[in-house]
Amino acid sequence: MKELLDSYGALLGEVDAWFQRCLDLHPDLIACRNGCSECCRGLFDITLLDAFYLKYGFEKLPESLKTKIVASATKRLELLSLENPAFVEPWLLNGIPEDDWEALMPEEDETPCLLLSETGGCLVYDFRPMTCRLNGIPLIDISGEELFDEWCTLNFTSGDPRHFADLRFEFTELFSRELRLFQELIHCLTGTIRNEVDLFIPAAVVMDCNKIVTAIATLKI
Repeated sequence: MKELLDSYGALLGEVDAWFQRCLDLHPDLIACRNGCSECCRGLFDITLLDAFYLKYGFEKLPESLKTKIVASATKRLELLSLENPAFVEPWLLNGIPEDDWEALMPEEDETPCLLLSETGGCLVYDFRPMTCRLNGIPLIDISGEELFDEWCTLNFTSGDPRHFADLRFEFTELFSRELRLFQELIHCLTGTIRNEVDLFIPAAVVMDCNKIVTAIATLKI
């Protein structure tokens, strides 16, 4: 497992290198920095691979801090379960209809991520999910294909970043490699191959590997 997570960490490092290159090229147009938490609000889905990597980093935090965060995560998940009784431990999103996902993570939710410090920094910054690393800049493959054409409103206030060829990256290949690592993780856990298992960050913080494996076996995906 550690070798697999290390491989994923290396892949995430490539994403960080791309983002840093974009910052170096356009420091006056990109506001994203470690410590900016404008986008760290509400809930969003992450992959089980991201969840394991985040949990690996979370376990490195001081015990007193972990206890506090686990309590907050548990409370948040229990409230969500009251809203949707089908959303139960181990809190996999794939166990409920996709239409209900949006109800669980409304766009207007401005609740700060429970992994933010009092000063607005991410407590597990080096282990944060891939989506956190990609957010803020449109994702355009080197082929020109637009995989995600939105960006943070604090960035590129004086121009359309979709016209900046130097922001492009090999995203199609990146996501293919991510999927292969994800499939390897699922096969390691269950002996099966699946392409999608998603959950929220609070669920990643409190997840129990044995319960995750049992739940995956019952998923109809």
